[in-house]
Amino acid sequence: MQITVLQHADPEHPGSLRQFLAEDGHEMRTVNLHRGEPLPPLDAVEALWVMGGPMDVWQEGDFPWLAEEKRFIRAAVAERALPFLGICLGHQLLADALGGKVGKGGTEVGVLPVSYTEAGMGSVFFDGIEGPFPALQWHGAEVQAAPEGGRILATSAGCAVQALQWGPRALGLQFHVEVEADTVRNWLEIPEYAAALDAALGQGGAGRLEADCAAAVDDMNRTAERIYINWLQAMTQADTR
Repeated sequence: MQITVLQHADPEHPGSLRQFLAEDGHEMRTVNLHRGEPLPPLDAVEALWVMGGPMDVWQEGDFPWLAEEKRFIRAAVAERALPFLGICLGHQLLADALGGKVGKGGTEVGVLPVSYTEAGMGSVFFDGIEGPFPALQWHGAEVQAAPEGGRILATSAGCAVQALQWGPRALGLQFHVEVEADTVRNWLEIPEYAAALDAALGQGGAGRLEADCAAAVDDMNRTAERIYINWLQAMTQADTR
């Protein structure tokens, strides 16, 4: 299978998830929207991953390709029921594209616990993952209202919608589990992320966040692998909408 990956910043790639794809023999085709690369024809897409980025879903004036990307996501998910995984901005784009509401929230930065909602406890996407579990948070916007038909699967103290399911094959995650040893260092190259970290954690915050990620990376990798496996299993489920 080939996974089409939409990226919005060079450092925000699928991270540890790339290893699972390679081990299973799947291919990854990356479209760098921030570099002006065009979206592929939907007929050529088998499954879609949408990654994070420093822009917000409503900044279409600054990033005109966001409008086309949202139409692309809606067509992929709502019209074609393609398997979908969105992380951080990708999660917010899913909600916005399907009619939900995304807006500014309290900045949430750090390795913080994510808990299941009642719906999440029975979700195939989190099968085999004991909650609450640690995850990297690094965002200042959030899904404020799920789209019609969406199910909120996970939450945290700082953000009500940490995981969103729409239909049987689309999953959005506000949190990050795709963390690697150099993730924090690489993301600090993005000015918006560096500013958010400084505002949230203060002096020395980057070092503390790197240490917290290093301490939790094994747990986050296990969670990432399980979510990846569960996502693959969800691909086989019939679309009953």
